[in-house]
Amino acid sequence: MVTVLDTRALNRATLARQLLLDRAELPVLDAVAHVGGLQAQEPQEPFIGLWSRLRAFDPSALSELLTGRQVVRTHLMRRTVHLLTAADTLAWRARHNAMLRQRVTGVYRRELAGVDLDELAAAGRAAMADGAHRSMPELARAVLERWPSADAKALGEMLVAGLLTMVQTPPRGLWRAKGGARYALLSDWVGREIDPLDPDPADPVGQRLLRRYLAAFGPAATADLRAWSGAAGLPAAVAALRPELVSYRDERGRELLDLPGAPLPDPETPAPVRFLPAFDNAILGYQDRTRIIDDAHRNLSVAGARVVLVDGRVAATWTVQADTVVVTPLDRFTKADRTAVAEEAEELALFLSDKESNRLRIES
Repeated sequence: MVTVLDTRALNRATLARQLLLDRAELPVLDAVAHVGGLQAQEPQEPFIGLWSRLRAFDPSALSELLTGRQVVRTHLMRRTVHLLTAADTLAWRARHNAMLRQRVTGVYRRELAGVDLDELAAAGRAAMADGAHRSMPELARAVLERWPSADAKALGEMLVAGLLTMVQTPPRGLWRAKGGARYALLSDWVGREIDPLDPDPADPVGQRLLRRYLAAFGPAATADLRAWSGAAGLPAAVAALRPELVSYRDERGRELLDLPGAPLPDPETPAPVRFLPAFDNAILGYQDRTRIIDDAHRNLSVAGARVVLVDGRVAATWTVQADTVVVTPLDRFTKADRTAVAEEAEELALFLSDKESNRLRIES
């Protein structure tokens, strides 16, 4: 008989896998790998995500990993900018290549008419051969002479996000640093080529990706895996790995796959208040996000709202105005919830501010 996991059980599993049930004592590099990377198109948001997940998180440690080239900012899952370990980027990129090309082509099909994408990739690599770090417009201008009638923005976007394996170089993404996005080839930046896609029909690269996804997000359906990665459903990898996996059902009857022995906390385990950054993968890592956010509020997860988890679920949004953390509940807080949110907001305000005194406001 297959075990059915209700929404609360899945919620606690997600919080545990995403280090949101208890703050972890992990090195920052290990934490970035453990959660499968952090979405990072807003450069400062990963710092908030790690502060919510790690005890005594020192933001300078993440900055040092970026300048030390152990962690990189790159387009990968869902064609969005992610903060990932360099090792994971090298291992996972080839499995995402087709998806990245297709997604950019889907946006700029008309603007790229008549442009041979293999030729464009070669021209882009030639333009980057001198090792200089270039902005997207600079890279586009470097190849525009070859395709003068093409749209420059489309050329740049296709090169940076669809064809070449590029990273955004510091100071972009450093703690409290500002800097436009400038790009280098990943192979030049870390001194290694990406791992090739194994032609084995059982898809060993996909199997490794599936294992890592389930460790960070399971139990989950194959549709959730697709939603997280943006890539096709990895059917060969799922089929090859299935004998090693355990299977559950959710309350809708969907099959959920998981790694044997992976954490499944008691559904009644208390969940502390957590402040999440914009586009946190604890929410976006699923096609069915009801384990952590109500369908009525699903738009918040794609609109870039920063959210507050109360009892493990999205219960409020938050912003910073001057030195004030402003919390706006989606429904009325209990007195105990209000106190817990206020205490966590005070800690967040201290983390975000250089000042000794901070204020917070909870709007009703």
